[in-house]
Amino acid sequence: MEKVIDGDEISSRVRDEVAEEVERMDRTPKLVAVLMSDDPASETYVRMKRQAADEVGIDSETVHIDPDASEDELLSTVEELNDDETVDGILVQLPLPDHVDEERAIEAVTPEKDVDGFHPFNKGLLLEGRPRFVPATPKGVVRMLREHGVDLEGQNVVIVGRSDIVGKPLAVLLLSRDVNATPTVCHSRTENLEEHTRKADIVVAAVGVPEFVTADMVSEGVIVVDVGINRVDGELVGDVAYDEVSEKAAAITPVPGGVGPMTVASLLENTVEAARLRQK
Repeated sequence: MEKVIDGDEISSRVRDEVAEEVERMDRTPKLVAVLMSDDPASETYVRMKRQAADEVGIDSETVHIDPDASEDELLSTVEELNDDETVDGILVQLPLPDHVDEERAIEAVTPEKDVDGFHPFNKGLLLEGRPRFVPATPKGVVRMLREHGVDLEGQNVVIVGRSDIVGKPLAVLLLSRDVNATPTVCHSRTENLEEHTRKADIVVAAVGVPEFVTADMVSEGVIVVDVGINRVDGELVGDVAYDEVSEKAAAITPVPGGVGPMTVASLLENTVEAARLRQK
């Protein structure tokens, strides 16, 4: 097994599959991103998603809303996109301004177009074991590990981070009958965190703290997935101290070039799936 898990290379294969699926469809899928922020990082993420969509033949569009606009304006915009029969997937780029309720914004997206998989209805389907749209990062993590040759069945997977976007849905996905891993979710209140991570076959770091997972927290031969993206002194670093942890790991994802490209590829998969389901 190669030590570095190349998310760029694996995501390229996934995107090729998506492009082939788009060519077979009767109508070109359309993805719309709603951006209510002037944060450069958010603008970059949306631009990357649009570029990736264009490359696989998915129509894409960004709707810009002034960050100072009212919550009602955002909700009204989402409702218009819900009613637009040419739109298959809608994503509301997070984070939103402080005066906007993120839960209301997420729930405003009709579940049939919720390609982020954040709507409570889609979360419920995932929990019941019959997922429709799996959140892109957890979906990408599982696909990446499998494509790299990792057999997840029965593996002790410790997830550091309990967010609604990564930690929780990843745990549910790992528990599913077609994966059959044994997840443990740790968080800021977990006592003796190192005892959990040292016992892990696979560690997934999704805590949002630069280089939080260090070499003394993992065992020899562990597989490490770094979901974090942090900017430190102008450079992108993950939630894992890569140089020292990679010395002990059997396989590890880099930052950048690891989970990030897989997240985008999974979003494209969800968009095509939304279009396919709506065409039925």
